[in-house]
Amino acid sequence: MVDQPMLAQLHFGREDAERDVTEGLLLCGGFLSNAAYRGALSGRKMLIIGRKGSGKSAICMQLMSDGEGGHRGGKVLVTPDEAAGEEIRRFELQGLPGDSAKALIWRYVFAVHAARHLVDHAKGAHDGGHKTDSVKALGRFLKQNGEAPGGGGRLVERLAQGARGLQTSLALEAFGVKASVDLAQSPSEGARAARQLEIVEQGVARAFEDLGCDGVVHPPLLLMVDQLEQVWSVEPDSNSMVIGLLLAAKHAASLYGRSVRFLLFLHADIYDSLSFGEGDKFHGDELRIAWTEQALKDLALARARASAGEELTEERLWKELFPQTVGGEEITSHVFGRCLPRPRDAIQFLNLCQEKAWLDHERDRITEADVAQAGRQFSEWKLKDLTSEYLVAHPFLRNLFPLFQNTGYVVTRAALTRRFEAAAETLHHDFPAYANALTLPGIIDVLHGAGFLGVRRGNDVVYAGDDGLPVQPHETEFQVHPCFRAALGATTAFDLRRYEPQFADARIASGNYSPGASGSSSLNRDDRLLIQVARSCHSILAQVGRAVALTRDVRDEITLQVSRVLGEANRIPPGAAASAGVDVDDYLLTTAQYFTGLAAELRDCGLEESTGVGDVARRMEEEARRLRRSAGGSYGSSGDSSGY
Repeated sequence: MVDQPMLAQLHFGREDAERDVTEGLLLCGGFLSNAAYRGALSGRKMLIIGRKGSGKSAICMQLMSDGEGGHRGGKVLVTPDEAAGEEIRRFELQGLPGDSAKALIWRYVFAVHAARHLVDHAKGAHDGGHKTDSVKALGRFLKQNGEAPGGGGRLVERLAQGARGLQTSLALEAFGVKASVDLAQSPSEGARAARQLEIVEQGVARAFEDLGCDGVVHPPLLLMVDQLEQVWSVEPDSNSMVIGLLLAAKHAASLYGRSVRFLLFLHADIYDSLSFGEGDKFHGDELRIAWTEQALKDLALARARASAGEELTEERLWKELFPQTVGGEEITSHVFGRCLPRPRDAIQFLNLCQEKAWLDHERDRITEADVAQAGRQFSEWKLKDLTSEYLVAHPFLRNLFPLFQNTGYVVTRAALTRRFEAAAETLHHDFPAYANALTLPGIIDVLHGAGFLGVRRGNDVVYAGDDGLPVQPHETEFQVHPCFRAALGATTAFDLRRYEPQFADARIASGNYSPGASGSSSLNRDDRLLIQVARSCHSILAQVGRAVALTRDVRDEITLQVSRVLGEANRIPPGAAASAGVDVDDYLLTTAQYFTGLAAELRDCGLEESTGVGDVARRMEEEARRLRRSAGGSYGSSGDSSGY
């Protein structure tokens, strides 16, 4: 059997952590320990917050594993499905606001999971512990309420049973309480449910204490909740479901102390949308997942080595299997600069590059063309994925993309204002419930928060997650993230009219021209006029170079177009204009017209005068006038009318 080349073996893993564990197995060798994981493992943080695909579930799966890096104590993972989510959303108690009622049902879920753990744990880890009165009481309680260990049952069924018990009465005889008698005097349904739950929680806390499970002798029970975004909507009862979870976890963490550790994995947009009175008490528990380009490079190498072997070095990966540069840009900057800063995007892009090279073409290394082709497909994926990611919170997002199609990826507030005003009536008609958000400041905030638009600050372009500062009213220049540019057809910085060559390229390239036969070494009239074009180009380029406050991409785009004019002028050999089919007078006037149009575009683009764009436009207009004077004043004259 012939060994496959390393590229055939190369794989960066699955996009979702669950399949990575059960199928890809890359979490075993390809998991990268980061600040969020270390904070979760240490127990210092309770809320792990990140965007979709940022690695929340990967951390959760790693902690759930029994191998190296997994949590050493008992562990429970709660992942509500839609049915379970609906059960929580519909849970109400007379006499309690929605947040507080939903906190009780979450507290019940935590208490039951802790009780089930204690009953099992006492048998195996504590000699005779299962005979302790408090543990036996928990066993009886679980059995009487249909929650006995090993009983299984879906979360939704246990939630439904717990909800009925809290709304009516739980079987509390195991704790010496007859609910129908002892709780009859409760002033409301909510008060009665809270009192019942307190009895259960006190029973759980007593069992932890009796067994000495304080996180010192052995690790604590780890109780995690993940994938809430699967059951969340923008409705108030969904927010109450999440707020109730936060309140319940905070309460239970205080009640059970070091015996139980709680970890809640929350989508950043869900968490940031919450507003409740005790929200300020959770800041110390927050840990937001952030990925740098270097961290993504480290992750890519770890996963590549997990698939292709430990002998795969960083140098071999990025200099042999991948091309060293793409379009003159260093490969890792090109790839990771076109991903949103999260593992899922990087994994998808890198796997796509491998597939284009190996599956499509059976190459043993990835070429620039493979990366470019993968980049176009990846960009289309990500634009669709962004729509899906924010479909619940911002269903209008997809309808904003046409504002950025087939234009430059640098956009000013003034230009965006014109585009939005043209589309506003349709947007308001199609999404009347979101009219308050569909304003210019509103859509800028949404697009920036989603990572679609970056804002220029100084010489940098800042995207969501780079800092916590939202877009400010005085900020006027934005950029579409490189991830989405190819899909939108926004591949140049500015929507400047491209310069088109004016003469017969083929004749010049082939050498089929006949220089003047006079033998004179002096420049003829056509040559002097073409030199004039070159001088004008150099003058404009010098002015562009002095406009240091211009965004680099905008400066590069202007330089590119002017350099095309200069390059064409320089390609005409001395004395060969006529034989190459160039009408120099017409050529100067056409070039002058191009510079005038380019200046008008720059003036209309909305960039601040302080960037120097106005000086560049004025220089273009001056050189256009100079070229027109040169052409008009040169007919029948051998004198130099260059104006220099």
